[in-house]
Amino acid sequence: MEYKVEKTDAEWREELSPEEFQVLRQAATERPWTGELLDESRAGLYTCAACHAELFKSGTKFDSGCGWPSFYESVRPEAVQLIEDRSLGMVRTEVRCANCGSHLGHVFDDGFGTPTGDRYCMNSLSLNFEATE
Repeated sequence: MEYKVEKTDAEWREELSPEEFQVLRQAATERPWTGELLDESRAGLYTCAACHAELFKSGTKFDSGCGWPSFYESVRPEAVQLIEDRSLGMVRTEVRCANCGSHLGHVFDDGFGTPTGDRYCMNSLSLNFEATE
């Protein structure tokens, strides 16, 4: 797929920390309960750490107890790309930034009690937070 923001691995490596590169460009996962944005509760907007595209509003964030920041919907359906992921011997749905193709995390249909029933389980390293307070 073609993205609005296309860069080589070398270009991404220049812009991202080694940890960010592993998560965003190589689909790694940060350890649960370690992300800086897990407990973020201020009003604001979550953007892609690679290209700064808008991804999630703070009002859709909820405590799912999974150890990663969780949201019940993206800022717009077209803001994220959903891809079948058959790695690790299971079928999941990977979430990527639709603007640059960076790996954000996975979405699950176990967000019980949320308006959508979805749980977008995102890596803190994949996101930047811009407070509006």
